[in-house]
Amino acid sequence: MALIHHTTLKPTKLELLTDWLPTRPWYRGGPDAPVLEKSGGFRLDDPEGEVGVEFMVATDISGLERTVYLIPLTYRAAPLEGTEHALIGTAEHGVLGKRWAYDGCHDPVLVAELLSLIEGRAPAMAQSITDAPDHEVTRSHIGAPLGLDGCTPEPTDDRDGTRLPVPGGMLHVHRVLTPVDENPPVPGQGALGHVATGWEGPDGTRPRAVLMTLLDA
Repeated sequence: MALIHHTTLKPTKLELLTDWLPTRPWYRGGPDAPVLEKSGGFRLDDPEGEVGVEFMVATDISGLERTVYLIPLTYRAAPLEGTEHALIGTAEHGVLGKRWAYDGCHDPVLVAELLSLIEGRAPAMAQSITDAPDHEVTRSHIGAPLGLDGCTPEPTDDRDGTRLPVPGGMLHVHRVLTPVDENPPVPGQGALGHVATGWEGPDGTRPRAVLMTLLDA
């Protein structure tokens, strides 16, 4: 169970992401830095209790149209060997001390727990409340088991998001979220699985979208 500490973080998560987002191939903003606000998300529990796992939904409000990004994050008490290219930055946590924040698609703990979520073996947890399930998150899966067998594949970023080869398919992480009319959101035809949820939109609305789609390899 992840214990949520309501304390300070310097720099903040959004400040770290403001510098990092424009370096991504799926970033849709212009030459100026994004102006980000936290719009939602959820967490997964690391069974070992060592790594913080968060799926943040952040909205760039700097342009004429709001752009909503999905950012899987992990937080560690020490650097993760071999993933220097995936480091978003470091921050000082008011309780836990120095934390290393990573693009979670490169972190084996997040990938393993995400596959467990898709298969229904791990629950989605509330983003800011300790030991509270997030019932808005939906998931599905058909086909072969998704266990990694101790091997974490290397993800690939492109204009459309992040693609992660996993046993039994290809996991597409939708980094730019497009709201859909279905409630709950459902994956496209031919998908082997998905994860979906909603987030806080403008004027009290609550858009919803598919966050990840599992496709046949």
